[in-house]
Amino acid sequence: MKSSHLFPLDNLVASPALTAASAPVTDPFSIDSHKLIYHPQRVAQWMEARDNWQAARSVYPLYVEFSPVGACNHRCKFCAVDYIGYQSKRLDLAVISPRLREMGRLGVKSIMFAGEGEPLLHKQLPEMIEICTESGIDTAITTNATVVSEKFIDRALPHLSWIKASVNAGSAETYADIHQTNASDFAKAITNLKRLVDRRNQHKYHCTLGAQSLLLPENQHEMVELARLCRDEIGLDYLVVKPYSQHMFSDTHIYEGTRYEEMDELASALAAESRDGFNVIFRSNTMQKLGQSQEQRYPKCGATPFFWAYVMADGSVYGCSAYLQDERFCYGNLNEQSFESLWQSEARESSFHYVRKQLDIKDCRTNCRMDEINRYLHALESDSVAHVNFI
Repeated sequence: MKSSHLFPLDNLVASPALTAASAPVTDPFSIDSHKLIYHPQRVAQWMEARDNWQAARSVYPLYVEFSPVGACNHRCKFCAVDYIGYQSKRLDLAVISPRLREMGRLGVKSIMFAGEGEPLLHKQLPEMIEICTESGIDTAITTNATVVSEKFIDRALPHLSWIKASVNAGSAETYADIHQTNASDFAKAITNLKRLVDRRNQHKYHCTLGAQSLLLPENQHEMVELARLCRDEIGLDYLVVKPYSQHMFSDTHIYEGTRYEEMDELASALAAESRDGFNVIFRSNTMQKLGQSQEQRYPKCGATPFFWAYVMADGSVYGCSAYLQDERFCYGNLNEQSFESLWQSEARESSFHYVRKQLDIKDCRTNCRMDEINRYLHALESDSVAHVNFI
């Protein structure tokens, strides 16, 4: 079943305190864009490598996503990795610790713990985060925030750059329906986020705390309510509202074909909820790109296998999270080899040539994680801009 257009919103209520004109949507974290421009040396390595494997083999990723555990306590209707099956696999701290230190030495700048399951179900996640800090790696977490231990708050929160909670509704009833869990988990998530905010503020930690929600037919009328909940009751720094993107391997198809048109009304209402210290980041740029043709994108993926990587809960390392379990994108397993040997392996070389010469990105996920970066890299490679030397 394909869902219908999301508009009009009959129950949308604008804030009486602010108008959209006085509180424009802001994105201080460039969530709806990219930050590769702040890493010119790594980009220069990429420019030098192009199709040369000997140069490409030592271009290490800036960013790695880690799945500490495969199990999850929710069964969200929109889950992109439902096809993997929420397996009860987890990374071994004793094995992964030297790999994290190695990544820091090789130039990995950031790790986000998220993945196939709920990362906070891994009881030794705080130790991993501490090791990352010791290794010069910035860390972040995407979580449903329903299982936040005191150990995590005490040992992990001081080191994290940011935590983003997946809260896909403004009411317990809708939350339970979308997250496929008990309605009581809605209150648990709110309570735990308050705990994080209180401890962060008390100790003046530098961890940014936010929430995100997919914009779906079931929750569209609750986005303003959710923004107010995040701002006034919890005290978060931001709320991201973003579109659904169909994963090509997902078992879920109920949202396939969801369209995001005539978004001005919702964008204005949510802009009115922004305040000093709280931003609603409405991903209009990402929504608009859903309707673009292939010709408006780029001919090939430049980001893979260079700027990022994904580590599954079983230790397998992939060059793209959209192709998990596809051997063409798997470089090896951290339980069996070092990250350096894996990154310079024949498997990655084979993937390098496949992505550069054979991969048809029309088969890729629309608005993938590297989409904005690929647009930037394509602009660097193309001759579409005249007189580039006249800076």
